Amino acid sequence: MTRTEAQQGLQLASGARPGIVAGGGVLPQAVARALKALGSDPFVLILEGEAEPGTVLETCEHETRPLEDIGKLVSILKRHRVTHLVMAGEIRRRPKLSAIRPSLGLVTLLPSVIAGLGKGDDGLLRLIMRWLEASGIHVVGAHQIVPELLAMEGPWTKAWPKAADWRDIEAGRAAAEAIGALDIGQGAVAIGGRAIALEGIEGTNGLLERVRDLRGHGRLAGKRGGVLVKCLKPGQELRADLPTVGPTTIELAHAAGLSGIAVEAGRSLVIDGPELVARADALGLFALGLSAREERHGG
Repeated sequence: MTRTEAQQGLQLASGARPGIVAGGGVLPQAVARALKALGSDPFVLILEGEAEPGTVLETCEHETRPLEDIGKLVSILKRHRVTHLVMAGEIRRRPKLSAIRPSLGLVTLLPSVIAGLGKGDDGLLRLIMRWLEASGIHVVGAHQIVPELLAMEGPWTKAWPKAADWRDIEAGRAAAEAIGALDIGQGAVAIGGRAIALEGIEGTNGLLERVRDLRGHGRLAGKRGGVLVKCLKPGQELRADLPTVGPTTIELAHAAGLSGIAVEAGRSLVIDGPELVARADALGLFALGLSAREERHGG
């Protein structure tokens, strides 16, 4: 997917209004800033305990709601005249069924939510998107709003992978694709030509912290070396939860003793790219975009 392709369908008709369901991290903020720069007036639904307070999100018309208000999502969006929705940012937990608040929309949504809670992130997101679009709200990807965030193919840093790093990249990519096919995660760390840690529900930051702890306990050979690889899940829905890296990824990769990171170009997002590159160069890590595999994604 190129940046030109990412922008297809971005133009909003007269009377259309964008909205953002904002989770954690800086991606929702980047989307909000881009929409404001385009002259749009986005409504932001800030997820309580996920999105960061005191950011550009709160300068937009917004409401803050817990995840357990999911059954009210359509009514909230329609009350604020939202026609096109971006789902952006990290959500670290699933809604508690016992705390979900009753609503008319929940009557039809609840069976799907219960089924989706047993699935991976992509499975649950697909269910929510189908419900939103059946209700007349168009879901668009963050990359369609901010196409410049898409990872470019090739090296971004002064450092370049050595032969051993390329073996780790291939091993990490194979492992990431394998767990992606099971809708478990999007990333893996490989050291010495084999995968040693896989991303789970804790996310990429948690994965890197786990590798750091393993290194500190002497469970991994050598003080440095290894690569984090992130790529799209096979068949993944493109409009939400694309693999994402940023300056924090570089900091954690360095703390874990890794030599660098690699992501799938055109199918991953790079947050604060100039800062990421500057930190990687300062720490001596490499960062690059890998050529995308054959088309294997979902809608």
